[in-house]
Amino acid sequence: MTTLNRRKALALMGGTVAAAGLSTPALSQGRKIRVGALRFTSHSASFIALQRDYFKEAGLDVELKFFQAATPMAVAIASGDVDYAVTAMSGGLVSLADKGAIKIIGGALSEEAGIDGQKYLVSDAAFQTGVTSPAMLDGKSYGITSAGSSFHYMGSKLAQKEGISMSFKPLQKVGAIIGALKSGQIDAWSIVPHIAKPLAGSGAVHIIGNVSDVLPDYQVTTVFTSAKNATDERGMTGDFLAGFSKGVADYNSTMIDRAHGDDGVNEMVDLIHKYVYADKPREKAAKSIINGTMRLNEGAAMNTASLQDQLSWFQSEGLVDGDITLDTVVDSSYVKTLG
Repeated sequence: MTTLNRRKALALMGGTVAAAGLSTPALSQGRKIRVGALRFTSHSASFIALQRDYFKEAGLDVELKFFQAATPMAVAIASGDVDYAVTAMSGGLVSLADKGAIKIIGGALSEEAGIDGQKYLVSDAAFQTGVTSPAMLDGKSYGITSAGSSFHYMGSKLAQKEGISMSFKPLQKVGAIIGALKSGQIDAWSIVPHIAKPLAGSGAVHIIGNVSDVLPDYQVTTVFTSAKNATDERGMTGDFLAGFSKGVADYNSTMIDRAHGDDGVNEMVDLIHKYVYADKPREKAAKSIINGTMRLNEGAAMNTASLQDQLSWFQSEGLVDGDITLDTVVDSSYVKTLG
């Protein structure tokens, strides 16, 4: 196991930056932990578990720490600044796992047939020149946060499927990508529906395809922690996953299955709005939050076939060492595996 400060974690990443169910909570006696998140609806399980005291019932005193991209979150886990986090598998995360610093322990968001998922977008400038489908993106620019990010993976897999070539523009933060897309500085991008649909509704960008058509059953985000927590803090880790999974179950039953009707949806929107689009009036935020509804993995189950495909892509692109195996990155002992 390796414990790293933030400087060492960044250094280890080098060029990468450019289970059959959960046990009954062991009750961690009010142990204080920090959980990393993005202000996306796909991170709602953490918000729900905190607001409805599921973490507290599992014996955990949780503080949320927010990030703007996946790679800094991986660094924070490796350095011990954050204990658990939910984000996409990235080249940076894989490199840190290879150094013995990080383990994926569960799944969060997945693409699923019949559920409206992530979208491929183009700028209005590109759309007006005739780019109305993914096959027409040959020679165009595509926004990503960094090399080896989930955005890079989704764009590259699209290019492979369509037999086209695109240039990838690293812009570090989601907000910067949105600005560049709206102004026509980049041609294309992919993102979750609660961001994609309002952007398309404004007329500044256009939806031209679904990520699920390129990557069915894509394990979009994962739950991960330090290798030390995964190995030496099994009780606390199981407690975290138990609380998190209750948040997942509430979200899916309310937002996907509509088990509690419109009143349940409205109550859930109020909860999520505390963290997502919090700077917007509730009536404006509600539509975007509902538009972002995608099923989260029950019990934090993870699709290891999808994770293997992602690892193989990182390796084919020369973003991580070719000898890394999925077992180096994933601890599958905590949750059910799919695929």
